[in-house]
Amino acid sequence: MTLGNRLAIAREAIAAAGIRPQDAALDAEVLARTVLGCDRAAFAVRLRDEEPSGFSDAFAALVDRRCRREPVAYIVGEREFWGLPFEVTSDVLIPRPETELIVEEALELFPADRQPAVIVDAGTGSGCLAVALALEFTGARVIATDISEAALAVARRNAARNGAAQRVEFRAGDLLEPVTEIADLIVSNPPYVASGDSPGLVPEVRDHEPHVALFGGADGLSVFGKLFPSAARGSPRADG
Repeated sequence: MTLGNRLAIAREAIAAAGIRPQDAALDAEVLARTVLGCDRAAFAVRLRDEEPSGFSDAFAALVDRRCRREPVAYIVGEREFWGLPFEVTSDVLIPRPETELIVEEALELFPADRQPAVIVDAGTGSGCLAVALALEFTGARVIATDISEAALAVARRNAARNGAAQRVEFRAGDLLEPVTEIADLIVSNPPYVASGDSPGLVPEVRDHEPHVALFGGADGLSVFGKLFPSAARGSPRADG
């Protein structure tokens, strides 16, 4: 069987699991390229080739996970953020493109001639914000916290992978509790989904991403009630 034929079968199976056809097509391709270890251009010229030995079983295992609505990022173990590769596991939220807006806002708040000395990322998860900001603000001291030791382990690996291991200090604890320093910039992407909204979430999120990083109590705002007062006390600017 050719790679193209095997890809078509996988695409149909993923779509039959309830995933939009256009997304199913992309998912099948990403999983196939993961097994083959090739980029998109190299994969495109191989579609008429016979599938290599062992490909069918390895590919089928990944497709089966996707059909059970496991996110592709968890299956391949990686997601890009701010142009950087980040390891992701079920211990951390998958970085979203929208979260890059936080980095953009930070760059607007602190132009090149007015850099922050201390940055805190409260609830760092994969470490995507802390690492991206450390690489953008090369003179800043970055402190990243998380209540999950497993998440911190992932974040540390991501910092090392992206050349920021010496730039980010990781601390275990809830939000700003482990931080005693006065921060010039505090960022966070905290849980904000109301617990009662769980049934309406897509299975990829509801059944696979860590609930501690998703749900913020009955109204989704419980974390903000802790974060905002402590952030105001820990920053030289209440709106920082």
